[in-house]
Amino acid sequence: MAFTNTTITSWKLQEIVAHSSSVSSLVLGKSSGRLLATGGEDCRVNIWAVSKPNCIMSLTGHTSPVECIQFNSSEERVVAGSQSGSLRLWDLEAAKILRTLMGHKANISSLDFHPMGEYLASGSVDSNIKLWDVRRKGCVFRYKGHSQAVRCLAFSPDGKWLASASDDSTVKLWDLIAGKMITEFTSHTSAVNSVQFHPNEYLLASGSADRSVKLWDLEKFNMISSSEAETGAVRSVLFNPDGSCLYSGSENTLRVYGWEPDRCFDVVHVGWGKVADLAISNNQMIGVSYSQTNVSWYVVDLNRVRKSGSVIQGLIQDKPIPVPTSALGTTLRRNYERPTTSCPGQEIKQSSEADRRSPEGERRSPSSEDEKDDKESSAEITNHEDFKEIFQPRSVISRTPPKKTEPFPAPIEHSFSESVLEKPGSTVKIETPVIDRAGQLKAPIISSTPVQRVEPTVFTAARPVVTTSLPSPSRPVVTITKPKPAPGIIMSTRNEAIGLNVGDFLSHARNSKASVMGDEEALAQIRKGHDTMCVMLTSRYKNLDTVRSVWASGDVKTSLDSAVSMNDLSIVVDILNIINLKPSLWKLDLCTSILPQIEELLQSKYESYVQTGCTSLKLILKRFWPLISDTLTAPPSVGVDITREERHQKCKACYKQLKNLSNVVKNRAEQVGRHGSTFKELQLLMAPLDY
Repeated sequence: MAFTNTTITSWKLQEIVAHSSSVSSLVLGKSSGRLLATGGEDCRVNIWAVSKPNCIMSLTGHTSPVECIQFNSSEERVVAGSQSGSLRLWDLEAAKILRTLMGHKANISSLDFHPMGEYLASGSVDSNIKLWDVRRKGCVFRYKGHSQAVRCLAFSPDGKWLASASDDSTVKLWDLIAGKMITEFTSHTSAVNSVQFHPNEYLLASGSADRSVKLWDLEKFNMISSSEAETGAVRSVLFNPDGSCLYSGSENTLRVYGWEPDRCFDVVHVGWGKVADLAISNNQMIGVSYSQTNVSWYVVDLNRVRKSGSVIQGLIQDKPIPVPTSALGTTLRRNYERPTTSCPGQEIKQSSEADRRSPEGERRSPSSEDEKDDKESSAEITNHEDFKEIFQPRSVISRTPPKKTEPFPAPIEHSFSESVLEKPGSTVKIETPVIDRAGQLKAPIISSTPVQRVEPTVFTAARPVVTTSLPSPSRPVVTITKPKPAPGIIMSTRNEAIGLNVGDFLSHARNSKASVMGDEEALAQIRKGHDTMCVMLTSRYKNLDTVRSVWASGDVKTSLDSAVSMNDLSIVVDILNIINLKPSLWKLDLCTSILPQIEELLQSKYESYVQTGCTSLKLILKRFWPLISDTLTAPPSVGVDITREERHQKCKACYKQLKNLSNVVKNRAEQVGRHGSTFKELQLLMAPLDY
């Protein structure tokens, strides 16, 4: 058994079909971490409870795809922005539409609720930011300054500032009271996808498509921290609730950062692909991603993630960094002063009445079109039990304390987040942290365990089906049907030998004539095919020895080419299992040689071959697809650049082979079970090939 009784750090919680057409946006409720809203090209907003398979509520009214969604801080309201530029606000407790707001001329690309008032901010592809007064049903101020789409908005905890991130690579800070920009941060070199304020201190974090995370001091307005380049674009950033560290979500990876000094505490590999949003609940990180009509939830156990220590930019230092004694850290930086009441309306700078009545349509008469839009909008409750459990108790006084949510239990199996498939039968060292009753982390237990690859699956595990037939009234006959593997697949772990009939060694039934097998006959049965196996293994050993001698020269490419030239897939699998253990060995040259072999591996009847092919393809996609894509889409260079031309030819060849592989992966993804799950993951990774 592999990884027996080992609790994993990250796992896939659930996958659902969220809409009838492609999902275009989603958001997690940050207060509870247990509520999800999804928007689709079907123009609907669906509300879900994390880990529950059925939609709680479906909100209609938009006439174009829903591009952006946001909950308010109490998760009682949700606002959705559409491709046409309209906003719709729903009251989830009352299950009705509250407001329809019009004014943007292009797609809504970002939204946020003011923490202490009836205000919300919206950013658009038209580069404008608008501040809306929900009570007055109109836009009260417009902020101009970005030159491209506004991708993220965030209000400060005290409600006085608004931070905006844009495709123009800038982060801008706006003063709501003065109604003007305070400062602009320009250190990012690509689109900024996410911004968040520190929960207590005057700090702002930003994550960008340039693969970096940066922290900004909001007293001195300078950058105090910048991470090294991650493996992909940073799609979401989130501070720990106590402000002690910062989490960043990028493709298939969660990183934990500290600052002053800069350091990366931990890196967790998660299979969430392009994560769309993050939230924390019960010391677990909930991450969500979507592809086509499907939405997937992932969980990272933060109790097993390092949030402090001596790791600086991925290197272990001899001298440990002192950990702050307070959860909030020991710092002289200012903290936000949160007022005890909601922010008064007069504190926020508002446009004049004439401006609000301008021809741009920032404020419309609440008596005509808005009423019509509100009547066309509806909130359909599709799951009354979950709706009552989640929403209605908030407005009812209960004599019993509210039921606390429990952490999601971790599966006791191989971690879904492993990016490297171990060769069956190999041995690795596993470090298992142990937590005592007081919650203190003890020294890890190091054990050497044979690794058995178990592919994760999002489907319910097949169980024996019990059927009862009644041939006569006296005695029922119970027949147990066991689930069988797909025909033609030789499993990597099996209970029966291949090519050996165990029944030959068993005595016959009582009714038949008893016969005793002699020793020589039994030996002959055991040795059946033994000579052939010896010849095959001897040949395989010689081939591997040849590859090893080439490998010793330090040329991985040549050794892999020699393995391919032997026309023996078992040799290729052995070499790939070694290379996969050290992803840094992969080069673009290797991809051009091995991709045709991977196509054969994925269609092999041997499960272990399929597993190795899947692992190699995942590594190639994660490490080289950005390079291949950028190279093929780059404009032609001026003059002669031989190196660039060679790289372009290699990338072109890889792209052609990956397109061929995408058809194989698509067909295999229709399978049910762990193999289908693996190929579905590959299909998600290969989705950019179609664009």
